[in-house]
Amino acid sequence: MAWDEWEQLKADAQSRRQAGATHMQLNQLAAPDGGGGSSPRGDLTVRQKDLAGIGSAAHDLFNEFSGCSDYARLSSMKAAGGLRSEGFAIGAALDHVAERWIDQVQTLLDACAHISNHLRYTANQHAADESYIAGTLSSISQLDQGFDERKGS
Repeated sequence: MAWDEWEQLKADAQSRRQAGATHMQLNQLAAPDGGGGSSPRGDLTVRQKDLAGIGSAAHDLFNEFSGCSDYARLSSMKAAGGLRSEGFAIGAALDHVAERWIDQVQTLLDACAHISNHLRYTANQHAADESYIAGTLSSISQLDQGFDERKGS
């Protein structure tokens, strides 16, 4: 490429940028396998075992945290009541913290339940999709077999 040609390309690019034109230019073709990432297949894969593990962990966290958080809440409320009855202003503040604790715990428990339920639903839906696809493909192969028999192959 000659120097003048390079200068002209730079000037053209600058004028397009100033005009607000947007575009994309590829410097090479995509790999034949459609890749470009580090994955040899280029697809996101999730196995049932992975989904079940995440759902189980969310369910366990829901069950265990529910009990532990109640212990912390009850202890805090008891301490707040004791402080208040002794005339300490910090008792009301601790009671406020315990109230906020209840809100935060409920948010976490709702999220855990949502994750667990969604993953259970996802696993069931994928199983139903697989069954539907297998049934559809099976009926196509039976149809093909019928055509082959009629054709005399």
